[in-house]
Amino acid sequence: MANIYEPEFDASRDDDPYRWRRARLGRQAGMEKLGASLFEVPPGAATFPLHIHHHNEEAIVVVSGRPTLRTVDGDPRELEPGDVVACPAGRAGGHRLDNRTDEPVRVLILSTMLTPEVNEFPDEGTYWLRDFIPGHDAKPGAVDVHLRPLDGAG
Repeated sequence: MANIYEPEFDASRDDDPYRWRRARLGRQAGMEKLGASLFEVPPGAATFPLHIHHHNEEAIVVVSGRPTLRTVDGDPRELEPGDVVACPAGRAGGHRLDNRTDEPVRVLILSTMLTPEVNEFPDEGTYWLRDFIPGHDAKPGAVDVHLRPLDGAG
């Protein structure tokens, strides 16, 4: 059984500015078609670059702290504990979370777990195509391709 208040962190990233600990609560609880991950983000860090899921929908639930949400078309805004943000599939759901405060931030990210998935990274002009479930490791022979569009194509 997984617990949001006493998480078992089972993944991490330390690639400045993307630093976090992650408890894959959905996997720990036995979910198959839904993802649920609790991220703890230290001061000055971010979860991921601005990105768009073209196949999966996510929801961000602020558990503690005040992360800053950046979207594709909107101004950054500070969130507060209890806020729930919908990130639908496609450009309207593009997002990035930063911790611009002096305290750790915890966010619960819920998602569908559909494949194949295409992620777009608008700031870099790149795409990530994969045929495995987001948040999981690629198995041998999996499609796991990072692409940059040809000039004039995107």
